[in-house]
Amino acid sequence: MYSVKTQTFTLDPNNPDPAVIAQAAERLRADGLVAFPTETVYGLGANALSPVAVGRIFEVKKRPFYDPLIVHLARLSQIEQVARDVPPLAYELAQIYWPGPLTLVLKKSPQVAANVSAGLETVAVRMPNHRIPLALVETSGLPIAAPSANLFTRPSPTSARHVLEDLNGHVDVILDGGDCPIGLESTILDLTASPPTVLRHGGLALDLLRQQIPDLQIARRYVKEDEGLPISAPGMLVKHYSPKSPLLLFTGQTDAALPRLRDLASVLAKQGYRVSVMTTTEDARHFTDLNLEIADLGSATDLPQIGRRLFDQMRRLDALRVDVILVRAPAQEGLGLTIWDRLFRAAEGQVFDLDMPLDVEEIAQLLESRKSA
Repeated sequence: MYSVKTQTFTLDPNNPDPAVIAQAAERLRADGLVAFPTETVYGLGANALSPVAVGRIFEVKKRPFYDPLIVHLARLSQIEQVARDVPPLAYELAQIYWPGPLTLVLKKSPQVAANVSAGLETVAVRMPNHRIPLALVETSGLPIAAPSANLFTRPSPTSARHVLEDLNGHVDVILDGGDCPIGLESTILDLTASPPTVLRHGGLALDLLRQQIPDLQIARRYVKEDEGLPISAPGMLVKHYSPKSPLLLFTGQTDAALPRLRDLASVLAKQGYRVSVMTTTEDARHFTDLNLEIADLGSATDLPQIGRRLFDQMRRLDALRVDVILVRAPAQEGLGLTIWDRLFRAAEGQVFDLDMPLDVEEIAQLLESRKSA
């Protein structure tokens, strides 16, 4: 296991100290690992041209080698360094949405380390909308391969504190630029497919992409770890973004939905479970009189706020060692699609319908099976 004394530097996200950036860039050139904020989540960066450096990402994250990484750039002109036969649509989309939370899957350049792409002939590329990683790419002179800076399958890190929780002693430098303003990973768009296909919902709304790509397709595939390799993009595994505590996901919009969720929480609490409810501000009032841990995600009318708080609240509940996290899913529209996707994977692909009577015994058995897994 790659081990090193981790150094943390606090930076102004709008005016990062060039001397600190230069020190971090030197570690990248020496095949070290540097964690940094982006507008989406914190990334764990390595030299995308070095198989040794990239291998360390997989090692310290405990990430399977069949799960590819995203390469980060600072200028559009760098795209030819990491990709080949770049289609005109890629430049058109980059002109509009870069820097920003859009990742493009393109044909890979031979210069990029093969393990970045899990041996595939494609590479995922983006330009983050954050001055710290942009400065790091420019100063190092390298494209930077960077998945989220967390242990594999754990909730993504949206603060430097989260990175330290998972990777202290296994990353050379952590650049602390404060909390990530979006808090959800980028949208991944495959431009090697015809028609172009979204492989992962993210911080860029699909309605915007459809303005340039009327025939845009959505890949709804949830890959199990034992299905084999490789997979076509990061974040496609069915178990991902998961807290240590079992998370149970519920749908339901009828008047019976919230009372049923409240009843379930009450029954589980009486059975001795330490129950938490992760919910909107509007729904939280239905649970305040119960002996529960309530995680307020923000107003149901403010999906960006819910997105920013989602992973942080999962980690907070883990720190409290709750036995179960109950969540009612948002509507699957706009950014709600991305929030739904993250919750679905955190729940390991299992959803309960609150518009139907719940089988409490079945749910309790599920909790016991996940506890012993």
